Amino acid sequence: MAKQAVFTIEIDDELRDAFLAAASASNTPAAQVVRGLMRDFVENQKVESRKAAEEYEAFLAAKVARARSSITEGRTRADEDVERDFAARRAVLLGRAGGSGA
Repeated sequence: MAKQAVFTIEIDDELRDAFLAAASASNTPAAQVVRGLMRDFVENQKVESRKAAEEYEAFLAAKVARARSSITEGRTRADEDVERDFAARRAVLLGRAGGSGA
């Protein structure tokens, strides 16, 4: 092992005693069990991160496919039309809120 670090945590006495007893019963040093739990946690986080990235990529690909399909089917709007409609919506909402929009 190249480097060692001390990792201090606060746990209640009952949990500590039960953990030490379980580690002892399995003839495994408590520190080894903790290191294993840490490794498992880190690996699980990597897997979850990859899974989230894959799910996002799938979501994005589906969104792009829907957009391309809309374009192919001619279901589009000019930028000017969208800007005009949302400017009108903003004006209504700002009027309700009593704001100036600046």
